[in-house]
Amino acid sequence: MTPREIDVNFKKLTFTNQNDHVLGGRLDLPEGHPPEAYALFAHCFTCTKDSRAAAYISRALTEKRIAVFRFDFTGLGESSGEFAETTFTSNVSDLVAAADFMQAELEGPQLLIWQSLGGVAVLWAAAQIFSSRAVVTIGSPANPGHVLRHFQDRREEIETRGSAEVAIEGRSFQVKKAFLDDLTQYRGENGLRELNRALLVLHAPMDDTVGIDNAGAIFKEARHPKSFVALHDADHLLSREADARYAGSLIAVWVDRYLKRP
Repeated sequence: MTPREIDVNFKKLTFTNQNDHVLGGRLDLPEGHPPEAYALFAHCFTCTKDSRAAAYISRALTEKRIAVFRFDFTGLGESSGEFAETTFTSNVSDLVAAADFMQAELEGPQLLIWQSLGGVAVLWAAAQIFSSRAVVTIGSPANPGHVLRHFQDRREEIETRGSAEVAIEGRSFQVKKAFLDDLTQYRGENGLRELNRALLVLHAPMDDTVGIDNAGAIFKEARHPKSFVALHDADHLLSREADARYAGSLIAVWVDRYLKRP
């Protein structure tokens, strides 16, 4: 559950994606002032918008008058649809649908934030989100295919039978062959070369879920302007409040020069 002390000023919102699924979203707003900019936050693979890290990072940004819209991908959290029917391509489409909703109802997001694998889709979605000016990666793999390590021992079953139950972070998910096939068409370096946005790479050197070498690969392939900050002894999901708040404060300071303020 999101800590009560950071549930200060927010709205629950919903929007419809390209498959007519209703996706659950949350808009965190600055206290006492209208937003001067908007950010779109993409959560990690199989996580939800209500993770502790997302909450604390959003809080740090709202303190700098940046509103944050975070949502649950199809089949997760408060969003309808079946996770088993999703693919990396559908995640990209969900992100674009979220940005389109923001553009129509709020303001187009200038800042895009992705955490771990779930947000690698931002690389391909950014080109379709014309309002975006800056992108932040947090503990992200360099390629979407990195997720395969979560179910390498079930891959043969998935390939031969078409699907299998896979345990990820203590929960069971149905993964279909279409998900694996879809991943093969994406290469991280291609998305990075086409990014054309300011980039901030945040990664913990001791991350044992997504190795620090991924951050190096992302930074190497991206074009300037780009920055890299090591998150010292943080874990992969930034589960400690101090680590998440630190990441949020870094993002808020870094992105300021790339935003169009009133």
